[in-house]
Amino acid sequence: MTPILFLVLAVAVLNWVAVARGWKRVEYLAKPGTLAALFAIFALVGRFGSPPLIFFGAGLLLSLAGDVFLMLSERWFLAGLVSFLLAHVAYVVGFNLPLPDVSPVWSVGIAIVLALMAGRVLKRIVLALREKGLHRLSAPVVLYGTVITLMLLSALLTLYRSDWTTAAAGLVSLGAILFYLSDILLAWNKFVTPIKNGRVANMVTYHLGQIALTVGVLIQFAQ
Repeated sequence: MTPILFLVLAVAVLNWVAVARGWKRVEYLAKPGTLAALFAIFALVGRFGSPPLIFFGAGLLLSLAGDVFLMLSERWFLAGLVSFLLAHVAYVVGFNLPLPDVSPVWSVGIAIVLALMAGRVLKRIVLALREKGLHRLSAPVVLYGTVITLMLLSALLTLYRSDWTTAAAGLVSLGAILFYLSDILLAWNKFVTPIKNGRVANMVTYHLGQIALTVGVLIQFAQ
């Protein structure tokens, strides 16, 4: 699996450079190419041999669809948002099969911290949307923020689950954090205020997040 991962990373780096340099044609190939290659690895190694693998595979495909939609014009933004929302739903289901055996103390404690953090970020983004007259996006963005926060919670709780290995739990937790950060960067750069090299930072954290999630899931379930 390691040699093929280098290929995925190479395509991802090509996309980062394309975004930084404004090479649109290269970006149109490298951005979906990264997720397509990652899905190919997932399919070859995992072979969808268990329900969690099926849901995580679906999440990767939905992420690929989201990548394509977000590359297109602004009118496809909502379609991309919905695709990624469904991807996170698939990830949440995958993380919670089988049902976790985590202490309620950890579950509630981490959930409260994440909810407070997400609430502050979403409040600022929704305010920016309304200032720009994009009221119709407020509800979808809040829904999306809620679902990706649940995905992050599900990933972090694997650190406290006896049925997850330390390596797998560490990787999916790191991947979920990076994925979460990438979406904050995207929304902040797009709606709140421009961030220097914001698009590049968004793509770097997104691809590294997806790669870490995928490798962690394969370590855990592809045995």
